[in-house]
Amino acid sequence: MKTIVIGGSKGIGKAISNALTEADHSVISTSSSDLDTSNIKQVKKFVEKVVDTDVLVFNTGGPPAKDFFEIDELEWNHYFNQLFYSFVYILQHLKINDNGYIFLISSHTIKNPENKLVLSNSFRVASTSVLKTVSKIYAERNISCINIAPGPIKTDRLRGLVGNIDEFEKTLPMKRAGDPDEIGRFVKLIIENEIKYINGVTINFDGGLSNHIF
Repeated sequence: MKTIVIGGSKGIGKAISNALTEADHSVISTSSSDLDTSNIKQVKKFVEKVVDTDVLVFNTGGPPAKDFFEIDELEWNHYFNQLFYSFVYILQHLKINDNGYIFLISSHTIKNPENKLVLSNSFRVASTSVLKTVSKIYAERNISCINIAPGPIKTDRLRGLVGNIDEFEKTLPMKRAGDPDEIGRFVKLIIENEIKYINGVTINFDGGLSNHIF
């Protein structure tokens, strides 16, 4: 299968790229250096070049932790493009082939907003809403849309947010952060087993950290 992993050079994206490469997918994996999703001109050129795919994984790095009143207009615009509009543009202009999959890698903060992560909270919720909306359209062609909302996963992003991971892990229900490879294997399992009826859903991947019921 032809697969595109946006933000596939490290962390969760790399784990997904590796898992699908092992499953004999033809994987195009981008990094921020060759596709900056905050730069819509680059996004447009990328879509023109690749044209279509069977599997799309949209994964982007998270914004910095900042207080709400510290965020300026340039940052709002930058992360609007990086986390939201680039995803919208790709969905509108990249052909997803019949029987394919779209995976959005968002964050558990879409249901458990954190005060310092308002940029991430806002735009990831918006992207989730778009995915939910278009899932019914794609369903007519047997394309499944799945939002994976990771909690604490052992990545550079988590290290930057919490500092001492060993101490932080002691506060978690499973006493450990998740491994990126767990998400990679999960995505691989869904595709390899042609699991199609979990369309338009958000799957929490947070080791039981969430307090919400739905």
